Order: sequence, then C-alpha cells, then structure tokens
Amino acid sequence: MSNNVVTRWIAVGVLAIFFCSCSTQITLAQQTPASGSAAPAPAQAGDSGQTGNSTSKDPAAAKDPAPAKDPIQDTKQQNADQTGQSGTSKDRLFFALPNFLTLENAGQVPPLSAKQKFAVVTRGSFDYVQLPWYLFLSAISQAEDSEPGYGQGWAGYGKRVGASFADGTIENFMTGAVFPVVLHQDPRYFQLGHGSFARRALYAASRNLITRTDSGKHQFNYSEVFGGALAASISTYSYHPKSHVFSTPNPPYYRFVPSDRTLSNTAKVWGTQYGYDTLTLVVKEFWPDVRRALKHQPNGSLAQQAQPPR
Repeated sequence: MSNNVVTRWIAVGVLAIFFCSCSTQITLAQQTPASGSAAPAPAQAGDSGQTGNSTSKDPAAAKDPAPAKDPIQDTKQQNADQTGQSGTSKDRLFFALPNFLTLENAGQVPPLSAKQKFAVVTRGSFDYVQLPWYLFLSAISQAEDSEPGYGQGWAGYGKRVGASFADGTIENFMTGAVFPVVLHQDPRYFQLGHGSFARRALYAASRNLITRTDSGKHQFNYSEVFGGALAASISTYSYHPKSHVFSTPNPPYYRFVPSDRTLSNTAKVWGTQYGYDTLTLVVKEFWPDVRRALKHQPNGSLAQQAQPPR
C-alpha cells in the first residue's frame, strides 16, 4: 500500500509544481500592462459635435448609456451557478478528477448537513473517473511489484485494483464525512485566490492542519489527521497481504514475503497519504487560475479582494 501512495504523491507533486509555475506566470502577466498601450485621451467639451457619424443619433441612448458590468457581481453569479444549492462544487481537477469539495471565492457559506457531507463524498468516491484512475495506479503498482504478497498476473492486478479502490474510498469517507459529522467540521477547501505565490501555497498546505467548523470558526483539522490515521489502520490490518510463501515445483523455489500488516507500515502509509493530500490542496489552490487561463476567462481578482479574510 505504501508504494502505491508514494506513487500518487509523486505524481501530484509534479502536477503541483507545474500548475504553480503556470499560476505564477499568469499572475505576472495580469499585473504587467500591455506594451504600447496608452490611456485614452479625456473627452473635450464640444467633441461630440466634431465626431461626425460616430455620435449616436439616438438622444435617449446618449442620455442613458448602458451601465458597465460589475466584475464582482459577475464572479459572484458564476460562483452561485457553480455551487448551486448544495454548497459544493461541480468543478473537476484537470477537467476530469472530482473536485466537488473545493469552493472558489466563497466567503461565508452555510454549513453542510450530515446528509450533504456523506452525499458529496459518495458522489466523488464513486465517480466514473475514479475507476480509470485506480486502474492506472494499480498498473504502476503491478509494474513495481509493490506489496508482492498480491502476486503477479491478472489475479494480482485485480487484487491491487480492489485494494486501491478500498483505500481511497475508506480515506475519503473518514476524512470527508464520518469525522466531520461527528466533530462538526467542514470538509470543504476554501480557495484563497489572491496574494503572492508563497502565501497561497502556505495557506493551501496549512488547511490539512487548520479547518473550519460548521459554525465558521477555525479549528485543528482532527478529521484529516485522525481520520486519515484510522483509515490507514483499517485498510492495513484488514485486506492488505499477510506474510506469504511463494513456491514453484520445478525446480523447487521458495520466496518468503513478510506481512504488510505492521505498525511501521501503517505509520508510513498515514504519513505519505497526509503528504499526498497536502500537495493535492496546493493543486486545488492554483487550478482555478490555470483553468481560467485555458478558457480565456477573467481572473476575478476584484471579487477575490472583496471577500472577507479567512
């Protein structure tokens, strides 16, 4: 199990570096004025009479010009359309992986009920993209022969796929539903969305230690820390391989594989899973910037600055 988690950690780390780099370049591009641009000359009195056909012939239009769009209201409307009435998101990381517990520029939002917490975790854990993701991770695990007690061949691959799915599902429910319901903590990630790269990265990484309660206060993230530890213990001591002896008849060959059900392996799994979740939060922080750049959408910085501090 530990090698499987490390593989996911490394993959997300590479993606985090890539997206953070893209976000930094986007931020610099937004702060740098376009070369050769000049501020429009102020209108002079009497210019309307010298512009010829450029002047509107409609007196009503001249008196009541169309009001300028408010970027803050536009961004708030986009956020409302995105979250709907559920208080969760419809976004997907890399346009594929479920990102339903991330809110952009949310400010103060109503807490999730116990039913909503279980519903959103269920929706993400059994999403149609999860199966290809687990198939991919299991193929890497098979190639590395991690947890050799599973063996090789299609039988070993099937066991690895089942274990990967169970590992991810148990961890999702423990950290996103069971512990948040019992402890009244909010499992959502609230994007900061503004400030320097370092500030945003540190903010994202700290959310695995500090989270919101259902009442909107800040609290130690018991759900992530202890929920992840319990998930690692359940998966390690229940269905992961025990010690096993492989043998071949011709010629006789014996290979002993030690058990993965140890306290040290459980601690290693919990630590690597915690690091993986932390890097995932960093990706979640900068992913909206990259997504808007790819879609050529405004960055919504005015709306971000209008939000209360978190």
